[in-house]
Amino acid sequence: MALHDFKSQRVFVEHDLSKDNRFEATREQANYLLNVLRMSDGDSILIFNGRDGEWHATVEARGRKKCNLKPVKQIRKQPQVPSLVYCFAPLKQARLDYMIQKAVEMGAGILQPVITQYTQVRNINEKRIHSNAIEAVEQCGILTLPQINPAIQLDKLTQTLGTDYHLILCDEAEHDANPIAELSVRKPDNIAILIGPEGGFSKDERKLLEAYPNVTKLGLGPRILRADTAAVAALAIIQANFGDWYIN
Repeated sequence: MALHDFKSQRVFVEHDLSKDNRFEATREQANYLLNVLRMSDGDSILIFNGRDGEWHATVEARGRKKCNLKPVKQIRKQPQVPSLVYCFAPLKQARLDYMIQKAVEMGAGILQPVITQYTQVRNINEKRIHSNAIEAVEQCGILTLPQINPAIQLDKLTQTLGTDYHLILCDEAEHDANPIAELSVRKPDNIAILIGPEGGFSKDERKLLEAYPNVTKLGLGPRILRADTAAVAALAIIQANFGDWYIN
C-alpha cells in the first residue's frame, strides 16, 4: 500500500472536485481553517468528497470568516467502497460515537443499525453517526465515506441482506470456539458482521439468525467484551482472515 500524506490537514467536502474548480467552504470549515488552524491565504490543504479522490487544494482567505478552496492537483484516485456491512445494536451516545469511528477505521463500507430485543437505544441520531464517520475518514486517510442505512428491526436484517452475504454472527455463547478456526472457510464474496447489544441476543433471536443460509457464529474469547470493544476485536479478526490485511 502506498504511503499517504498524514502530516497535512484533511477536510471532507460535499462539492465535486476538479482542477481549479474553486468553491466556498462552509462556515464551520472556514472557522476551522482560518481561526483554529490559523491558515492564511495561499496555504495548502488536502480535500476529498468520497467520489473524486484526494486533492491538494489552496486556501483562498476572504477575511477571517470566509474562504474558498481551490483544487489544484489530484494526488490519490478514488478507491472502491468497501463491501463490508457492519450491523450493530446502537449504544448510548459516547460509546456509539467510539464504535462508529472504529468501524469506519477498520474498513466498514455500510453501517446498518439493528434494533434487537435488548437494544439500549432505539432513537438513532443518523446525523451524529454521519459526523462521526466523517471525523474518522478525515483523521485516518480514508477516501470513502460509508453508506449509513436507517435502523431496522432484527427480523428484517436477513431479508435486507438477502442470500448474497455471509453473515458473521458475534455471539458470546460461542466463547469456547476458536475464532480463527471458525473462519477457516472459503473467502466469501460479501461479508456482513453483526454485533449485538450489551445484553446479548435472546433465544428467539439466535434461532432466527442461525436459520440464515450463510451464517458463521463467532466467539471472541473467554471474556465478555463490551459491545464497542467487541466491534474492534471482531473487525480485526475478519479483516485478517477475509479482508484487506492479507495475512492469511
